[in-house]
Amino acid sequence: MCEAPKGLLSVLQKLKGSTEVELRIVLLGLDNAGKTTLLKCLASEDVNTVTPTQGFNIKSVASHGMKLNVWDIGGQRKIRAFWKKYLENTDLLIYVIDSTDKKRFEETGMELSELIDEENLDGVPVLVFANKQDLTVASPASEIAEGLNLHTYRDRVWQIQACSAVTGEGVQDGMNWICNNLANRKK
Repeated sequence: MCEAPKGLLSVLQKLKGSTEVELRIVLLGLDNAGKTTLLKCLASEDVNTVTPTQGFNIKSVASHGMKLNVWDIGGQRKIRAFWKKYLENTDLLIYVIDSTDKKRFEETGMELSELIDEENLDGVPVLVFANKQDLTVASPASEIAEGLNLHTYRDRVWQIQACSAVTGEGVQDGMNWICNNLANRKK
């Protein structure tokens, strides 16, 4: 896909009168965490027809006067090695966790920790969606935050948001956090 150079794009936007802020967001997490369901929820699409991502999906979502270009990358173990290739010029990392899968909390914590250490994500804000909160066995977001040691991330802003990508509960709160915390950074 051909992409106009940043300078030309900004000139064209000024000529059009467009002042829309554009953000590049990478959506990661282990397989079956609900990343694609969350992306479909953000794009107001049917969340009942989701299949495992074999590679990546890209969607542009308009929110709060911003254009969010969201890269949803598969979370299967064999694909995770390629996550690093998608991190350049990332404005925000959204990390999705299956709040019901306690057996994989350690694994997902290690993956998130490795991502945080990536040079291309230096200082990049992180939104952790503690997904599947509509299920009775879901761990609370506060417990997940503690298990992930989110409080130790001092070089960036971060937020953990309880949500259900299926019902949409909590998703808008996460979007509000994104827009409130990132709009000023990009201007």
